Amino acid sequence: MPDASIHTHGMVQDRPGNVLYRVALPNGKSILAHLSKPLAEGHAVFEAGDRLLLELTPYDFDTARILGRHQGFLE
Repeated sequence: MPDASIHTHGMVQDRPGNVLYRVALPNGKSILAHLSKPLAEGHAVFEAGDRLLLELTPYDFDTARILGRHQGFLE
């Protein structure tokens, strides 16, 4: 059975590439995140300050996949 992915949220800091974003996690760590395939095909663009829903693997906490905008309450 594959290990479960970890879902969290983060805030966009900048955009170093077409589908790459530097994102700050709630614990202060900055990671590199890429758009999921549906978002990339839909030409999604996020700006600095946007809150995103992220998926990380339990093996690599330095990269993440962007699943969409975070729809939770603002903190």
